Parts: sequence; C-alpha cells; structure tokens
Amino acid sequence: MPVGMLIDTTMCIGCRGCQAACKRWNMLPTRNSQIAFSPDMTNPPKLNANNYNILRFFELENSNNELSWHFVHKRCFHCYSPVCVSVCPVGALNKLENGAVIWDESQCFACRYCQNACPFQIPKFQYDSNWGKIEKCNFCWNRIGSKEAGNDLNMQPACATTCPVGAIKFGQRADLIEEAYDRIRHNPERYVSYVYGEHEVGGTAVVYLMSVDYEKLGFPTVGKEMYPQWTHEFLARIPVEVAAIICLLLAIWYWRKTRIEKKAEESAAINTATLQDKEETDSKKSKGEEK
Repeated sequence: MPVGMLIDTTMCIGCRGCQAACKRWNMLPTRNSQIAFSPDMTNPPKLNANNYNILRFFELENSNNELSWHFVHKRCFHCYSPVCVSVCPVGALNKLENGAVIWDESQCFACRYCQNACPFQIPKFQYDSNWGKIEKCNFCWNRIGSKEAGNDLNMQPACATTCPVGAIKFGQRADLIEEAYDRIRHNPERYVSYVYGEHEVGGTAVVYLMSVDYEKLGFPTVGKEMYPQWTHEFLARIPVEVAAIICLLLAIWYWRKTRIEKKAEESAAINTATLQDKEETDSKKSKGEEK
C-alpha cells in the first residue's frame, strides 16, 4: 500500500526542526540556503534547491480581530499521478511503488519541464551551479525502504522523526486519511472540515489538516483531475504540431532563399549591364581618339 504523511498545522509550533533534519539527512549545503529577510519570518522565504522543505509563517486575523500564528510545513506532495513524471522527456523522474516521487540526477539534463508543470511549484533548479539539476523532496525513500532501493529499513522520513509535537505523522495513506477525519469529528471547533490533498490533482501522499481556509495558508486551488491526462493529450498532438511548424519554417526558409537568389541575380544582371555600358563607352572614346 502507498505510504503517506499527515501534517496537522494546528499542532505545529514553528521550531523548524523538520527543516534542519531534512538538510542533515540529505546533506544539503547551508552556506547557499538563500537566507534573507522575510516580513513573515519564513526563512528561507521560498523553497529552493538547497531546502527540500520550509516552514512558512502566517499571521492571520480572526473574526474577533485577534491575531494568531499559523505554521505550515511546505514540501513535495508526492502526487498519486505526478505530472512532473509525465512531462520529463528522459525519464529522470519516477514514482516508486510505495508512493514516493524521486528523480535520477544522472539522467536529468535540466530542461525544467517538471518545474513549469508542477501545480504546487515544488521542483527547484540549481541556479548557483554550472551543471544545475532539479532538486526536491524525495520522501526519504532511502530511509522508509522500498523495493527499488533494495532495502526494508522501515524508518520514518527525517522530518517526521524529528517533529517534537507529532505534527507530522507518517504511515499508510488510507489510515492517515481516516485519522484526519476522526480528528475533525472529535474537534470540529479546531479544524475546518477539509483534508487538503485527499482529492487535489487526483490525490497526494501528503495531506493537511488546518484551522482556517487552505487559501489563507498559501495552498493553491487546483482541480481534482489528474494532470497527466492533460499532458498525454498535449503530447499526443506534438508530432502534428511539430511537423506543421517545421513545414512552416521550411516554407519561410525557401521563400527567403528564393528572394535572396532572385535579388542576387538582378544585382548581377544590373552589374553586368553597367559593365557592358561602360565597356561600350570606353570603346567609343578610344575609337574617337584614334581618328
């Protein structure tokens, strides 16, 4: 069964332990973390190639004009049917049997199609590298164990292991969805009655519970359809579109080539006529001088 992760934003205390644990396990550099001033104390301000997850800070005002802090752990959702995998032209991105969406750095040639296609804007490019690649959360697939990794470690992802209050819970996705709705039923005043990620883009491995509308916490509104079905429809038309574009470009090239050759012929004809006129004039002058 596919694994999943339940993130309860109402329990998060904003310690950023998940960020530090992720960087340590994945040996991500700290000197290039793009640490910069952020008005809401989110640091770094956005996901980047050196930070697979970040903790975003939101200060919101409720109906009683009271301010409250909300901390949201942002990272790859590991979609059931990931569009990033479907658009990768070299198969560098793959979805494992356990649900993790990972990438093969040796195959990536930095086309960034996945970066542009992701509805959650998760994959990030190594702009500070001469041989930049795409980077993102890999669900600690080498910790949780998988058939592809050739191990059965049964460890939890680094972020879930580190969380001191249990705001990040790892397990079987179906069980986590059931637990999410149990929490909503038992604490209706604490949560909005919605599990973000249960149906978004066909379902994601990472799901969220929250106390306010998801849009207020920076989550995008996306459809429930699986994005790859649109990708396949688009890619199926590419050969026809490409052929049409190539034919158009060839027609433009031939038209320009014909015009250039015609102008060259006209110019040569004019030059030949001018040269003949000059020769005739010079010939008449020389005959006149002989007389």
